[in-house]
Amino acid sequence: MKKLFFIIILTISIISACTGRDTNSKQDTQQDHQWNENKLCISETTSKDTVSSLTQAGALKTIKEQLGTKLAIVLPTNVPLTEGAFLTATTKSEEQQAEVLFLESKEYLPVNDVKLKNATAATAIAKLTVKLYDSIDEASEQIAYEEFSKNGGQQVPLGFNMTGYQDAGEGSLWTGWNEGRWAIATHTRTDNPEAGVELAKQAVQYLESHTLPIPHEHGMVHLDVYKTGNLIVWQDGKLVYTLDSIKDPMKALAIATAFKQ
Repeated sequence: MKKLFFIIILTISIISACTGRDTNSKQDTQQDHQWNENKLCISETTSKDTVSSLTQAGALKTIKEQLGTKLAIVLPTNVPLTEGAFLTATTKSEEQQAEVLFLESKEYLPVNDVKLKNATAATAIAKLTVKLYDSIDEASEQIAYEEFSKNGGQQVPLGFNMTGYQDAGEGSLWTGWNEGRWAIATHTRTDNPEAGVELAKQAVQYLESHTLPIPHEHGMVHLDVYKTGNLIVWQDGKLVYTLDSIKDPMKALAIATAFKQ
């Protein structure tokens, strides 16, 4: 009887030990699985946060390479994109001119990819044209620079000690001011005057913390309330940079201030 009792106790002990090992093994497996899931989630989050900037840096480098121009041009260090979008572009270059059409796409598309010939493959962000002129004087003639305080016009406060000067004609109303070597103006219609002043105030505030490239000798900015005539042009010696085909006026400023010369 004692022998039988001993065998029963031994059997229970063995079963308990095995069960414990199985439980520990399951817990370890679950912990490993959870750790792997957490690691995957972290990896995916990190990937989403970094893939856009990484591919944008790569795209900008490729754009410079594929331009294949001898012109000493500078590209923006970044281009504002819709969240989750990828930067791509098409490029053209001639002996005295280079052109980049910046685009954004929902999927990664290499620079100058054949798919970009299809207008639905990507959305245009901005067009950059850099042209070399025969002389500095000829390049300077391409810049419609003016000193608004000398032109007169109704004065309007724009904040940050900046004063705008308004000029109206043929249904258009311009609010212009100068910052350094830049002549900056917003455009609206005469029946919507406050919109032009408001856009000018936004631009002044933005330029308090962002810097336009230093032109040699001058630069001009036209910001359009109705998103049809945004234009930024500046001179760098014999080179003239032109940014256009940008719908959002504040995005135009964001791109221009990303040029580090």
